[in-house]
Amino acid sequence: MSSALGNFPSSADYAALFPSFLVALVPLLILFADLFFKSNGPLRRAVAVGIALIGLVAAGAIEASQYPQDYAAFGGAFVQGGFSIVFSEVVIVATIATLLLSVGIGRDDQVAGTTSLLLWSASGAMLMAGASNLMIVFLGLELLSLALYCLCAMSTRQTARESALKYLILSSMASGFLLYGSALLFGATGSVAFSALAAAPTSPLLALGAGLFLVGLAFKLSLVPFHAWTPDVYEGAPLPVTAFMSVATKAGTLAVLARFAYAALPSDHAQAVLVPLWVLAALSMLVGNLAALAQTDMKRLLAYSGIAQVGYIVTALAGTSVLGLRYAILYLAGYMFMNLGAFAVVALMARDGDAVVGLGRFAGLAHRRPWLAAAMTFFLIGLAGLPPTIGFTGKILILAASVGAGYAWLAGVLILGTAISAYVYFKIVRAMFVRIDPRHVRDERSRNALPWVAVVVCAAATFILGLIPLTPSNVLPLVK
Repeated sequence: MSSALGNFPSSADYAALFPSFLVALVPLLILFADLFFKSNGPLRRAVAVGIALIGLVAAGAIEASQYPQDYAAFGGAFVQGGFSIVFSEVVIVATIATLLLSVGIGRDDQVAGTTSLLLWSASGAMLMAGASNLMIVFLGLELLSLALYCLCAMSTRQTARESALKYLILSSMASGFLLYGSALLFGATGSVAFSALAAAPTSPLLALGAGLFLVGLAFKLSLVPFHAWTPDVYEGAPLPVTAFMSVATKAGTLAVLARFAYAALPSDHAQAVLVPLWVLAALSMLVGNLAALAQTDMKRLLAYSGIAQVGYIVTALAGTSVLGLRYAILYLAGYMFMNLGAFAVVALMARDGDAVVGLGRFAGLAHRRPWLAAAMTFFLIGLAGLPPTIGFTGKILILAASVGAGYAWLAGVLILGTAISAYVYFKIVRAMFVRIDPRHVRDERSRNALPWVAVVVCAAATFILGLIPLTPSNVLPLVK
């Protein structure tokens, strides 16, 4: 009896999961509060978003207070520590910025529901950040994805429905790869725990399962050639949803990928299994930047930019060095601020809630709204990898890590991809600073000033991290 009682979860187990629990429970409070509103109005919208922001800030503070601790909760199914906390904080910050972009998604009567879906999706990404068990990975992934399927359709445009359907079908296919790979890994080890994988002998079944598992993650990360869904889904989804997907989905999936590559695969087998992943990273850096050259819609351009950017992050993981992991996390944080800042500028330019902003709308922006043009220029030079931004510092550190790990060819591809990306971003900068007759461009004035908060914070973080590249030290992933 005592041994059975000893298997019950302790208060420490629940404490480790409390931040993600909190983010998942706050939506219930939002939906309850929304029942008291009989009519639509700004107050109804403000209450839903306000409760969500308070809950996210509280969850972030609790996560930060637990940073020095490493704890394997629920028998090792969820490992709380510096690694999971850093990724969870990235998800929380991305969710807060998403809410600021539009103060809720959809009509006034839809905001409570859409805000709840956004938080449930964020809780799934946070669950993935600490997952050390194949079942928890799948649970977090589905919680992240199912809410996004609905959010992608929360727009009156026909392309939003198409976006949601494409994401549903292709994401379900990715989940199928991941689930089948998990089944093979279970067959090879007799356990769903990552710690069992690390101790398992090398076998063809283990290699095949690991390969299919990585294919599923590559779909979620939009690595080439599993990227085809990304531009269409990003273009059709509402702008805040696109911004959230561009960061939170990557953060949760990268956490699983890093834990799997660094701690779950047998050390004598890891590099052989992961070599195809480094090839996908190289293809993503090239294809993402080359495809972005031809884009005329800002959301599609940022989608292809994100494909290239995730290639840079995966390059840092090549060789599975500790420094590479630290630099990957640093660059992920920098990408979050640069990308969300760019999306905040697009949100300020959107007319009457329209999420479609073509590159032509940027023509002459410096003469109509100079501060907005200056902010966009700063984010674009960061994404291009120029000083004094974290984009420059982060890429230098990734180059050092990849060369030090023996992957100089990946470093060369990164340099080539960065050179191509300069043409992508500077065609926007050139358009903004070309003087044109303002009568031919309708001036856009957003009714919502909150995206300016995101712009200022993201610009400051992009600059500060570029000068002081803070890389967390306690980020080595654990599986038990």
